[in-house]
Amino acid sequence: MSMKTPLELTRRSFVGVAATGALASQALPAVAKTSDKDPSATANSANAGTFWPNGARMAISISLMFEGGGQPISGAGGALPEPIKPGFPDQPTNAFFAYGVYEGIPRALDLFDKHDIKVTSFMIGKAVEAQPDLAREIVRRGHEAGAHGPTWTASYDLSPEHEKAFIKESAETVERITGQKPVGWNAYFMRNSIHISETLQDLGFLYSIDEPSRDEPFIIPVRGRDFAMVPYTLHMNDMNFPFQGYDPHAHEQALRDEFDQLYEEAATRRRLMVIGMHDRISGHANRIRVLDRFLSYAKTRGDVWFARKDEIARWVLTQRQHTPIVHREPPAESGLP
Repeated sequence: MSMKTPLELTRRSFVGVAATGALASQALPAVAKTSDKDPSATANSANAGTFWPNGARMAISISLMFEGGGQPISGAGGALPEPIKPGFPDQPTNAFFAYGVYEGIPRALDLFDKHDIKVTSFMIGKAVEAQPDLAREIVRRGHEAGAHGPTWTASYDLSPEHEKAFIKESAETVERITGQKPVGWNAYFMRNSIHISETLQDLGFLYSIDEPSRDEPFIIPVRGRDFAMVPYTLHMNDMNFPFQGYDPHAHEQALRDEFDQLYEEAATRRRLMVIGMHDRISGHANRIRVLDRFLSYAKTRGDVWFARKDEIARWVLTQRQHTPIVHREPPAESGLP
């Protein structure tokens, strides 16, 4: 009798998925017109229409981190408060990461299908090598595959040559397994070397998310060419809603308040709401219910664009006149080892 793979042991099989999902990455989706019953939603529509495609007033983008299987066997950290001694395999923490593969990502994919939205999944090379069918399924359903490192480890202290090799290996693994070339990068805890912009540009990336400074995307000129920054989030990140004492009502209210404030501001300026999900955290049943209710709430506004990050990056790069341009001086290298 043959042994089943971990993917075959998930609670749902990936059967009957529409092949059109893989083609959805290039076309910008239509945005429904705002209802005439809501006058506030149509205020300053001429301004809002210049910020996002198809007259959308604001955008929402979700990051789904695919990390389960890419973590070290010890020292990864998780839901358990007491760390294991260094060098010993942390079996419950590794099982905590595996939850994202067995339950979290499949459950999240069903949620996205229910609401007909597409997201960006930043994938660790080792994780997708361990679960190639799951990685391919994410792309088959029309979601973007981004690069997140070959392993769940830091790269900010690497030399430029080693950092470039680290990122290149990550992108090549994701492309080999999913068939999609990553154009977006997310580092371990957003920490990169001071050479990252040039490195990503050399490797053909369009954007990075390792920047939590704004509620809108912006452009950084790098050696005379534009590079997009599509901000990440810390406060709307599932890691800020811990397992111990988790309050689903507070989580949902935080999401609604964020949305309402940004939607109000979006009448006169470009606004982007970002939601950070991790396979092993947001994929739990009660958290999916919170996200389900929030997405239903946000979609009552007919002029919100739920976008992949590559779509956002491409849009702002072609709409330079409406996008902040940030000129940055190269950081000093003094004090580096």
